[in-house]
Amino acid sequence: MKVILTGELKGRGGEGDVVEVSRGYANNYLLPQRKAIVATPGNLKQLEARKHHIEKREAQRLAEAGDYSKLLDGKEIAITVKVGDAGRLFGSVTATIIAEAIQETYGVEVDRHKIETHGTIKTIGEHPVEIAVYRDIKAHLNVKVVGEGAEEPGEAEAMAAVEAEEAAEAQESAAEEAVAAEEEEPAAEEEEPVVAEESPEEPAAAE
Repeated sequence: MKVILTGELKGRGGEGDVVEVSRGYANNYLLPQRKAIVATPGNLKQLEARKHHIEKREAQRLAEAGDYSKLLDGKEIAITVKVGDAGRLFGSVTATIIAEAIQETYGVEVDRHKIETHGTIKTIGEHPVEIAVYRDIKAHLNVKVVGEGAEEPGEAEAMAAVEAEEAAEAQESAAEEAVAAEEEEPAAEEEEPVVAEESPEEPAAAE
């Protein structure tokens, strides 16, 4: 079914874009979360009337995203972690740890969900990471993982705490992926839900 996005949807588009999604994905996620509205004739007509304001806001977002990416692109952060035998890390360097290091080093707040580590970071050394700022705008950083000492009494508990945090993040990510995966499944035949013609209240445009 066709829907009109009310904001950025990773991998799909931004505010005002009309996209085709599965009925289940729309009914179970996009519509309840107010991330989209059904592309009815009435909503499409309202979209056309608001197009100028949407384009103006989009231009502002892109400009801000470009400025934001310049604050981080090409930068390096160092993260010191405890290592055990044979240089083994306690757990791994998670997106949360990276986000906190960026905040501490550069004073820039980063949503951990937008950090792509290209796999699990479990070794010391340099690791490239990517931050999805907005649309196709990305910032590329280098994470330098430095080992500190060998395992000492009490550090097993620290390792357990790190692993518990990893498990919590993995569970949250799995839940998000499960919702997104519904879009890839064939939509079951069901009656078209009745959706009000009114679109969500438009935020005040930044002049």
